[in-house]
Amino acid sequence: MNPEREEIALPPPILKGRMSLEEAIERRRSVRRFSPSPLSWEVISQILWAGQGITEKGRGFRTVPSAGALFPCHLYALLPQGGYKYHPLQHKLISWLKEDRRSAIAEASLNQMFIEQAPLVIVITAEISRTMSRYGLRAPRYVYMEIGHIGQNIQLQAVALGLDSVCVGAFEDREVKYLLALPPQEDPYYIIPVGKRG
Repeated sequence: MNPEREEIALPPPILKGRMSLEEAIERRRSVRRFSPSPLSWEVISQILWAGQGITEKGRGFRTVPSAGALFPCHLYALLPQGGYKYHPLQHKLISWLKEDRRSAIAEASLNQMFIEQAPLVIVITAEISRTMSRYGLRAPRYVYMEIGHIGQNIQLQAVALGLDSVCVGAFEDREVKYLLALPPQEDPYYIIPVGKRG
């Protein structure tokens, strides 16, 4: 980790919301038009926690199941001021990119330009090799399942906060990996723009 990278301690997550799980499931829709209105750190904190947050500090268990508790997935938060990597154990963001890459990510996503409108764009990446060390050829299946759990949690949490989102799977893998300056062992699998409906 580069010691010069800025760290942002996120507010603690709220564990009891105003909307029931059933309401969030019923209201979730794919939205492709976003207001540029910025999201508060409290909202960003809650959404990232829903995706990968710690729910049992003693053993480091998270909001989603992971085969062998290996947790091969990572979350990157792309904001107008730059890109950040989420660190679940400390519930903080570490600056990763100094500039706004949302427009470039939108272009790399087959010109789905609504991505650049969203005030928060989450990219889920994974290290399949980490899970392969224990599960061999079954690893991709397990990692894809985990990515799906993370994506659903993020989308339902967004709805519970009065926000919208959309799943994006169509993008140029190598270009997105390059734009995010990902480590060699990490690959991007899922892009989720989040914000208020425009």
